[in-house]
Amino acid sequence: MKQVPGVYTLHSPGSAELPLLLDSPHSGTSYPDDFDYVSDLQVLRRAEDTWIHELYQDAPEYGASLLQAEFPRSYIDPNRALEDIDQALLSEPWSGPVNVSAKTGLGIGLIWRKNQLNENIYDRQLSNAEVAHRIEQYWKPYHQQLEQQIERYHSQFGAVWHVDCHSMPQLSNETSPEGPGVERAEFCLGDRHGTSCDPEFVEFTAGVLKDMGYVVALNTPYAGVELVRAYSDPGQRRNSLQLEIRRDLYMDEKALTRSDNFTALRTDLNTLMKAWAEYVKAKL
Repeated sequence: MKQVPGVYTLHSPGSAELPLLLDSPHSGTSYPDDFDYVSDLQVLRRAEDTWIHELYQDAPEYGASLLQAEFPRSYIDPNRALEDIDQALLSEPWSGPVNVSAKTGLGIGLIWRKNQLNENIYDRQLSNAEVAHRIEQYWKPYHQQLEQQIERYHSQFGAVWHVDCHSMPQLSNETSPEGPGVERAEFCLGDRHGTSCDPEFVEFTAGVLKDMGYVVALNTPYAGVELVRAYSDPGQRRNSLQLEIRRDLYMDEKALTRSDNFTALRTDLNTLMKAWAEYVKAKL
């Protein structure tokens, strides 16, 4: 295990390592001391992919590595590009390049301005220095570790399979692309519409989940953002797939506690990880 306290933890297999990397960028619950939010904490925590890294904690048993962020995504979001700067949050013009996404207009860019009830997270604006600190101390170390693992696997094996692990509410909310109140599929696979992952691996993953009785959607409502975009190139056998799990399958969404089905879902995900390992072995 490799750890940078408050930033990330990397769990690696002891032996029989495969070029299979899982990352959980949004399950962090270590809130930095300088995160002076005014949002209600329970509302702010709805941004977390709570418990996701624990659902996949047996990944090393199957030859896979698991990288988990320790900081919360509302402090700075590893799944946004560095240029996704929300100028409305800043007290001065940003000193670097700016290339905003649709998420920025919703107040959920690189650094979140709004919580999931569309309320302000802060009662002030942030300085450039504060944003730069978060980038240098949190965003960059997480991305550097992820990229380092991907490059090492590709160099050693000639291929890599990266699964970006997330969760989603049972029902969409005000900031969701489909509008509020829409029930999601139980799993959503995102390959940025066929551009980030070999379709065969996507179909294989969907098939394993469907065989276990789950309802699976592709690229709806989430197709994948920065973490599957930045390091993928299927033509060079660099595969990145985003995987979203509907939260009511394993937790109480309001209380943020594990449900009675948590262990059963974890068992099913172990079945999925074992299947991934066998798939990867067959492709090497």
